[in-house]
Amino acid sequence: MANSFNTIPVGRLGLVPVEGCMPLMEKVDKILVERHQERTEKGNTIPVDGYDADSFIIEAQTPRFGSGEGKGVLNQSVRGDDLYIMVDVCNYSLTYSLCGKVNHMSPDDHFSNLKRIIAAVGGKARRITVIMPFLYESRQHRKAGRESMDCALALQELVAMGVDNILTFDAHDPRIQNAIPLNGFENIQCSLQFIQALLDAEPNLQIDSDHMMIISPDEGAMGRAVYYANMMGLDVGMFYKRRDYTRVVNGRNPIVAHEFLGSSVEGKDVLIIDDMISSGESMLDVAKELKRRKARKVFVCSTFGLFTNGMVKFDEYYEEGLIDRVLTTNLIYQKEELLSRPYYISVDISRYMALLIDTLNHDISIHDLLNPAQRIQQVLAEYREKQGK
Repeated sequence: MANSFNTIPVGRLGLVPVEGCMPLMEKVDKILVERHQERTEKGNTIPVDGYDADSFIIEAQTPRFGSGEGKGVLNQSVRGDDLYIMVDVCNYSLTYSLCGKVNHMSPDDHFSNLKRIIAAVGGKARRITVIMPFLYESRQHRKAGRESMDCALALQELVAMGVDNILTFDAHDPRIQNAIPLNGFENIQCSLQFIQALLDAEPNLQIDSDHMMIISPDEGAMGRAVYYANMMGLDVGMFYKRRDYTRVVNGRNPIVAHEFLGSSVEGKDVLIIDDMISSGESMLDVAKELKRRKARKVFVCSTFGLFTNGMVKFDEYYEEGLIDRVLTTNLIYQKEELLSRPYYISVDISRYMALLIDTLNHDISIHDLLNPAQRIQQVLAEYREKQGK
């Protein structure tokens, strides 16, 4: 990174984790503290109040009344601060009491808590950036018949409350940013981090079109797959879902079969690339089809691992040799049972997020951070060089 960070920060840095994302924010905070203190020691900074603080985290609370109603509370002044408010709308592990009953928090609850914290800021901050790794209601990104446009409405609501920028990761459909064309919206990809994590875990891969292939599990993920294929110099294949449009099961038309388009995968290692694993059924069906076509190793790479039906099916497929690795990020809540799986790789995004925040706080362009092509090529070259020794 060529930036010198000699520019004056937008304001005193403040990290505000909405309840449920503290582990990741603490990692980010530690990295930022080290970076700021290192610059201060070298005398490379313009003095700003609190620039070399021991922590940039601003404690926020969202307590609830017995009725289930809540409020947002900040425990210190944020006047003039450059705030980065982070929320994990997928963290279902948190609970609250509602008339004596225990409720698990839904994405709606987390989004409401985010708005409460923004309301508690009361317009006193210099700038507000919301970091929402899994974009709230992003699967409801378009209208088909008499349906609500939840994601677009949520973005417009945040902007109306005074949010200047929104950072999200691997949005289901990034065109949703058209709902707020006059405000900042960054859709961030983690391709470099995924490639690095896979290469660290698998030292004997041959990265060329004769031995490896990128697979898109459906039409929607094709853009991601093509990007990886171009970066790694590989061929790409795609499955498409043949559905029974005469029936509706659990709110959708059931999948009849997964049809494959692409060259032979026989004897090749394959990377299945997608934005999320929900129940995982489609991803596992694709893995099974690839093994039936005699693929060598199957790696499942997904930004968000929800695993809504648990890990049992993934365990079975691993034991049967149908999948070899599953990679998801730590951008959302991860259960211990997931982290303990022998085939699972957690892709850590904390350093990348810290660099994005640091760069934005200094009002420097993040264009180079959003386009890691050069760094990916460097990582691949280093990997091949190690294999040659």
